[in-house]
Amino acid sequence: MSEETTPGPTQSGSMEAQADGPTAEQGMPTAAQRQAQRRAREVGRLMMVDDRASRHLGIELLEIGPGRAKMSLAIRPELTNGHGICHGGYIFLLSDTAFAFACNSHNQRTVAAGCTIEFLAPAHDGDLLTAEAVEQHRAGRHGVYDIRVHDQHGKLIALFRGKSATIKGQFFEETEQ
Repeated sequence: MSEETTPGPTQSGSMEAQADGPTAEQGMPTAAQRQAQRRAREVGRLMMVDDRASRHLGIELLEIGPGRAKMSLAIRPELTNGHGICHGGYIFLLSDTAFAFACNSHNQRTVAAGCTIEFLAPAHDGDLLTAEAVEQHRAGRHGVYDIRVHDQHGKLIALFRGKSATIKGQFFEETEQ
């Protein structure tokens, strides 16, 4: 791997290359950006260990960085409803999980304060859904995150907006460097 990539966690525990986050104008990440990326990866690793629901469903953490997360879910027959399409609750769960990983990536425990979802197209058995969560605003104890869910062909399946509230605690104690 090059200096700009470092291993990142996945649901299965395998390590995949991930960019070290945003880069400075010179093309190299700053020390603060590298630290923020390491923090996000460690939070993602710790959250995945404790997220039994996501592991049970096979949700995978593909990427994580400060204020962002990308997760996937393979749609299987048992995740479909009486219409033969993916049950909306599973699309919501995937979206909400990506939201949770993105808003907790700063190592401050954060919970959902509210959310909305718009289902735009059906997903089917055999589809691979990917949810990308991106922080839109964070100030004080509150944040706003947008999550886009696509299938393996790039078709937009759902849009989710989550509002977060920071609570007490961290995932791990950080030391000054």
